[in-house]
Amino acid sequence: MGGHHEHEIKIPDYRIYKVDNVPELVKVKNILATEGLKDPWLRNEVWRYPPNHGSRYTQYFKCWFRGKRGLTIAFGLAASIIAVEKTYEHFYPAVHHHRKPYFPSSSL
Repeated sequence: MGGHHEHEIKIPDYRIYKVDNVPELVKVKNILATEGLKDPWLRNEVWRYPPNHGSRYTQYFKCWFRGKRGLTIAFGLAASIIAVEKTYEHFYPAVHHHRKPYFPSSSL
């Protein structure tokens, strides 16, 4: 049970995470410094922020327009389903609910 680990888990060195490389955490550090406080554990939050590959808006643009495989497939499927539905509605229009029914009910 448990499986065999062929590759050992590589834990990165703690010194690669620097608060000075993350603008959001530098802002928190400066706000704490104005209050005379210091957060010794702030370095533990650095891993949550991606490496600096541009601003947040640049990363958002890359995510949507570079085309992740799943996102591209999802939009393609959604567009094709909408096209099939519109084509079906064109050839088989819905019966208008104010028309007289083909078989009038006997209660009238």
